[in-house]
Amino acid sequence: MLNLLRSRAAGAAAAMAAAVALTGAAAAIPSAASAAPGTPAAPAAHGADGPDHVFVIMMENHGRDQIIGNTADAPYITSLAQKYNVATNYHGVTHPSLTNYLAAISGDFQGIWDDCKAGADVTCAPEEFVPGSGDSTDTASLTPAQIASASAKPHMFSGKNIVDQLEAKGLSWKAYMQSMPSAGSTVEYAPTIGSTTVKLYAEKHNPFMYFSDIADNPARTSKIVPLENNLASDLSSGNVPNFVWISPDQCHDMHGTSPSGANLIGIPSCGYPDSGLDHGAIKLGDDYLKQQVTQIMDSPTWKTTNSSIVLAWDENDYSGYSGGPGSPVGANGTVLGGGDAPFIVINSAQGPHKTTDKLADHYTLLSTIEHLWHLGCLANTCSPTTSGTLEELFRP
Repeated sequence: MLNLLRSRAAGAAAAMAAAVALTGAAAAIPSAASAAPGTPAAPAAHGADGPDHVFVIMMENHGRDQIIGNTADAPYITSLAQKYNVATNYHGVTHPSLTNYLAAISGDFQGIWDDCKAGADVTCAPEEFVPGSGDSTDTASLTPAQIASASAKPHMFSGKNIVDQLEAKGLSWKAYMQSMPSAGSTVEYAPTIGSTTVKLYAEKHNPFMYFSDIADNPARTSKIVPLENNLASDLSSGNVPNFVWISPDQCHDMHGTSPSGANLIGIPSCGYPDSGLDHGAIKLGDDYLKQQVTQIMDSPTWKTTNSSIVLAWDENDYSGYSGGPGSPVGANGTVLGGGDAPFIVINSAQGPHKTTDKLADHYTLLSTIEHLWHLGCLANTCSPTTSGTLEELFRP
């Protein structure tokens, strides 16, 4: 939680009043288990056993027990977990946030441990699993080789990703980023008001811009759009891609801000309280998901297709570093995981409530999507030992 508060303090002005409206809304590193834009494709394009659409909504920085069962702050999410399908042993791949977003779309956390901006000339030393990190991760350690490699790694990655797989299969995709200033924007944070940049949109929560074959391709960056107006319009028209990625902004993904920043932009609950469990940020996220999930489920696309919504959290609140099947291993064989995280799947074709305690992480999510749509595999998703699947949660 210390690191969460530190992150919130770093984003003191991480919101603006206009964003309150919800309507717009290394394969080389050893693992724990081993040392036309928006146009939907026809269901037959990917085989009869896969969903027509998958909506992935990535939330932030909370463990499972902080959210599911928290009826005071997260009553809606708790109700979803009681009705729909849940993975009870899901984890972040490692810490911090960026690594988990990269892992979720490429099968590889890319061998870094930081939240730095994208760029071929950007390198950053690890922020976690090193002395002085300011949170529980400083009780574990990267190896000297991991620190050296991570520190020298440019933050524009050449590896393959889910976009390559989807397009090769003839499937459509689009990423909706709340508070992003424009399609394909390369800013690290937004918006900028006068001389002050506030951190509502955060590039570290937009993994697509970290891969060169996406960032350097205008046809692809045109599909990374502000959530505001675009998602609602696409749902209303039925012009919904097969794969939908949604990143809420930092006042609606449960990341939150410092109390001073929250007060500055008139959303005091975004930074409430200043210590302990961040009840205000959780409630904002719960309300946001209620609006967004309801909007999806009320759409013609949801009502007329076989589709799934995934609610995942990138990592826990830094209260621990338990890992999933593909988490990296550091000094002394310690698993450098991202901690436990909530994971819920809602299917348009309802079946009986299911839970699984299978060990899983973001590699497992990606592997599941790959299996459902016969996309092949990427990096850690190519081995059942380092990913596995949760396919059973996507079926009635």
